[in-house]
Amino acid sequence: MNIKNIAITLLSVFLFTNGFAQVEKSSNLHKTIKEIDSLLFNIGFNTCDITLFKKLVSDDFEFYHDQAGITSSKSEFILGIENGLCKLDYKPKRVLDEKSLEIYPLKKNGVLYGAIENGIHSFYAIEKNKEEYLTSTAKFTHVWILEKEGWKLSKGISYDHKDVDKPIDNELLFTDKEETERWLKQKNIPALGIGYIEDGEIKQMNVFGNLERGKPAPMNTIWNVASLTKPITALVALKLIDLGKLSLDEPVYKYYIDPDISDDPRTKMLTARIILSHQTGFSNWRSNNDNDKLSFEFDPGSNYQYSGEGYEYLRKVLENKFNKTLEQLANDLIFKPLKMNNTRFIWDHDVDETRFAKWHNNEGMLYPTEKSLKANAADNLLTTVEDYSRFMIYILNGAGISEELQAEMVKNQVKINDFKHFGLGWWIDENINLAGDFAMVHGGDDIGVHAIVFMIPKTKQGLLIFTKSDNGTGAYQEVLLKYLGENGQGIMEVEMKR
Repeated sequence: MNIKNIAITLLSVFLFTNGFAQVEKSSNLHKTIKEIDSLLFNIGFNTCDITLFKKLVSDDFEFYHDQAGITSSKSEFILGIENGLCKLDYKPKRVLDEKSLEIYPLKKNGVLYGAIENGIHSFYAIEKNKEEYLTSTAKFTHVWILEKEGWKLSKGISYDHKDVDKPIDNELLFTDKEETERWLKQKNIPALGIGYIEDGEIKQMNVFGNLERGKPAPMNTIWNVASLTKPITALVALKLIDLGKLSLDEPVYKYYIDPDISDDPRTKMLTARIILSHQTGFSNWRSNNDNDKLSFEFDPGSNYQYSGEGYEYLRKVLENKFNKTLEQLANDLIFKPLKMNNTRFIWDHDVDETRFAKWHNNEGMLYPTEKSLKANAADNLLTTVEDYSRFMIYILNGAGISEELQAEMVKNQVKINDFKHFGLGWWIDENINLAGDFAMVHGGDDIGVHAIVFMIPKTKQGLLIFTKSDNGTGAYQEVLLKYLGENGQGIMEVEMKR
């Protein structure tokens, strides 16, 4: 069958169906064609009845498929059914959209010799002991010829196929690599890291997907977790306070004053408590201001306003007071004691770039990798699922600080809304269940980065979700509900109200 003949066949079908009126659905011809269509597919196709196929397909059969190409003979078609359809791991099923069915008569000198059938059909897969699921839909045109033995399918055209992904098996999701990565592909999320803590211990750790195209993400993938840096900085300060080397409420101006606000008397109002609870009065970043300079937008301690600048201010206070970098302080107080060997504030020679989860936009294209060469107290922490899970467990088990400071960490330092307040380093989602339990929450969001952690102190549960895509938040709800159940639902409702 050459291209010219294919074109003539398709043109002929087009002219027939657009030049003649279809028969009424109540007509004998419509009923007849619908009946033999049912025989061919509901019995022949759906049950792999090769004998029936041979009986209903004409000897001069030709089939045109927009994905599988041309089948130019009956024998080739039957062989394809036997070796393909009949040997699949699942049972296929074809379902006709009866509302779409159109039948057009073919006549010569007023005598009926055939019919054209147009319609839409869907294909399903039925796996053993599982519910059937939709795999694709398509339009079709069949040319039926009235031969001596009866109606035979002479020509078939199947086109405009639309594939439908197999439903995700929720029982396997986030444990089975293949199923989870198929789910990630549907959501266009290149990689996902999950850490689940139960009774104060790591219950599950997984990394799924790719660092970049064609490069699988290992369990020890290095993630930039954006603002999940802040809880680390907060605990550094609280550890120093617990050691008696800093006071939660002492004015910090004696250790550092930013030049941009040196003439503003409100600098003397800043304390570690005010900074850690985001009550400085600073914008998130000074670059958001018209003059790119730091300034107060309200009196410190009078309101809540999330501010990376506040945490950076605290970094400079700590570094000036203790004559150590934030990286050194964190290493001494947190990273080394907890064996967080893959966690750091800066991109130094110890960072294994081959394990870094590169950032992706909504379309899956890469953003340039930004390598922070200087510690930022609010952003760009590099870590792994295991390391940050260790940190969360440490928090859940008291963080090695006094009970008084533990209470201050989750206390209502500043009210955000009717459902949420900020403690020291953490958002607190209130009343996440009927028992009145609360959750400690913090997220990290940058270009190509979305990460979040949840902790429920009463049950010592924790959940970490790392992604490296602008689409990353699309993973949150299903992961949260999968692991934290009703408590996850309560957290989600609080988060949606923020």
